[in-house]
Amino acid sequence: MAKKKVVVEEEAEGADEGSLSGRLGEFGSAVMQIADEKGISKERVLEVVEAALAAAYKKDYGKKGQVIHAKFDEVAKSASFFLVKEVVDESVREFVEETEELEEDGKEPVAEKEVEEVVDEDRLPRYNMERDMLLVEAKKLKKDAKIGDTIELPLPTYEEFGRVAAQTAKQVIIQRIREAERESMFDEYKEKEGQVVNGTVQRVEGRNVFVDLGKSVGVLFPSEQIEGENYRVGQHVKVYLVRVESDTKGPGLLLSRTHPEMVRHLFSLEVPEIFTGTVEIKAIAREAGSRTKIAVFSAEEGVDPIGSCVGQKGTRVQTIIDALGGEKIDIIEWNENVEKFVSAALSPAKVLSVALHEEEKRAVVTVPDDQLSLAIGKRGQNVRLAARLTGWKIDVAGGAKPEVAEETEEAMAETEVTEE
Repeated sequence: MAKKKVVVEEEAEGADEGSLSGRLGEFGSAVMQIADEKGISKERVLEVVEAALAAAYKKDYGKKGQVIHAKFDEVAKSASFFLVKEVVDESVREFVEETEELEEDGKEPVAEKEVEEVVDEDRLPRYNMERDMLLVEAKKLKKDAKIGDTIELPLPTYEEFGRVAAQTAKQVIIQRIREAERESMFDEYKEKEGQVVNGTVQRVEGRNVFVDLGKSVGVLFPSEQIEGENYRVGQHVKVYLVRVESDTKGPGLLLSRTHPEMVRHLFSLEVPEIFTGTVEIKAIAREAGSRTKIAVFSAEEGVDPIGSCVGQKGTRVQTIIDALGGEKIDIIEWNENVEKFVSAALSPAKVLSVALHEEEKRAVVTVPDDQLSLAIGKRGQNVRLAARLTGWKIDVAGGAKPEVAEETEEAMAETEVTEE
């Protein structure tokens, strides 16, 4: 990136000397080439060129307070310049007599003195003849002119620009190109927000990991890292782009390896049926680095949603497991019948019965005594993930079968585990 920055300055340096005629073509082409390397649109490049020409013109031939606009003809390789004025009247400007200005300033009259605008909120900005035009005068040039319109008055074109003006143009080019590059990168990564992207670990500072994503660098904070994972410089990683923020140094990219949606996007990349919509991921419950449960469903006959996700000999799901650092993944079939869904969510444990308590959004599940610890899982993980996946509180009990209540619609709820 630093190398390209030098190129910008070297190309812009070419505008330091010489006449306007004959050099605009080279000038515009050089900026176009630079912008093309940085992925900036043609329209944005023309804005940069016109802003630089306007700044140079004002430096040599303009007056203080004037607003000058340049229009660059890419075909003819020529430029036109205009003085821009806003249409005003006494309702939007304060008109001050010259004697009043002198009394306030306490100074002798100065030719072409710019009148400073009043900061007081109770007073209107002062009328400035260099950038304001009375409505009466504006109507002579444009019959339908109204307050707030802008009028462009043609300015003479000069062949020569001084060195100071050229330096001004150079600085404008450098600044605007940098701004355009930041905007271009922001827009590019904003489109990728909420997706899984490939990156390379650039550096590790403390517990923060910086990942090179190509044109910019994202940060992986400790809270977004999978517990137990170690990152080394040069390591290729898949990360989830959580959020893109605007920053003066470029887009701020916040990355994650623990976000539940990362699992969804990995399956979408590896399973064509999910990508095309034949198979749908209905719910995800994840404890990053340890275990994930996903509920899948297909409305098309003859399509096995679980088999599609697992792949032949488990190749598809194994690729995702490897990308997540060995995280275990349970794939279950989603069912609109809450009892069947809850029962499947507790896999690999076998369920004897499910009793639903609709008012509390609670399910009491009975499993064989020898399946009790398997249903609950290590430190309650299995039943906790099942509760998140189904949206029901789940109580697991061993022994007798409880009565089965009526099924209701799914709803999100917290996990509550009791062992009897």
